[in-house]
Amino acid sequence: MCVCVCVCVCICVCVRACVRVCVCVCVCVCVRVRVFLQKSDGGGDDIEVPVENEGFMDDFFTQIEDIRMSIDKIDESVTEIKKLYSTILSAPTSDQKTQDDVEALTNEIKKSANNARNKLKSIERQLESNTDERTSADLRIRKSQHAILAKKFVEVMTKYNEAQVDFRDKSKGRIARQLEITGKATTDEELDEMLEGGNSAVFTAGIMDSKINQQALNEIEARHKDIMRLESSIKELHDMFVDIAMLVENQGGMIDRIESNMDQSVGFVERAVADTKKAAKFQQEARRVRLSLTKEITR
Repeated sequence: MCVCVCVCVCICVCVRACVRVCVCVCVCVCVRVRVFLQKSDGGGDDIEVPVENEGFMDDFFTQIEDIRMSIDKIDESVTEIKKLYSTILSAPTSDQKTQDDVEALTNEIKKSANNARNKLKSIERQLESNTDERTSADLRIRKSQHAILAKKFVEVMTKYNEAQVDFRDKSKGRIARQLEITGKATTDEELDEMLEGGNSAVFTAGIMDSKINQQALNEIEARHKDIMRLESSIKELHDMFVDIAMLVENQGGMIDRIESNMDQSVGFVERAVADTKKAAKFQQEARRVRLSLTKEITR
């Protein structure tokens, strides 16, 4: 769909001599903008696009808004959990409250991610079943919205996964340094083998024979528990992540076209603003000419 936006500036200059002469100049700037989205992500006014089934589309956009809210909530939670990861890594001892906060945020992210994934999959099935309306306007809108949100979901989950992996690697580094301080240096392979047991008691029992104080032992055990919790969370989210990532990969062409057309629309608007400024400048010049002519007439 195309939207035409026009801005017009008209100036009239009249000179009364023997014969009254009036000159009118109008400058109009029109911009055609292709619209692909029913609602803008920038929080501005909604763009009205005629659709064939308004009731159905209302339900669709209710789902879309719910998905968007879930993704935004995940993004906010990821930002918070990264701060908690930093707090844990910088603290000399494990703080139970911080651990509980991490656990609560992890559960919130999991809940929001499941909600977003299930709704995206539901919309995908609806789109695949609409074989009789391949070229309808509302179908194109639904496909565009679905593709954009699926990509956004993958991006925020990738951000979360990267934060988890970074925290896990740094926690392993802390364990390795503690072991090195006690004279029980280990290779990465040996450390991974020790961590894979999944039982903190068994893990710490393997290093009890070394000369290690209780504080260092407690920290190693706490880091080990952190890693085990992370591994469990990463595995739980893996299938969900792959499922949506495959969907985005299959829709890659559509997403690229949407982004390209959005960039073109921005370019059209920027040119419209520039042309409008030119029209305003022309108006100022014409006003000066009119004032000059008025002075000449009154002499």
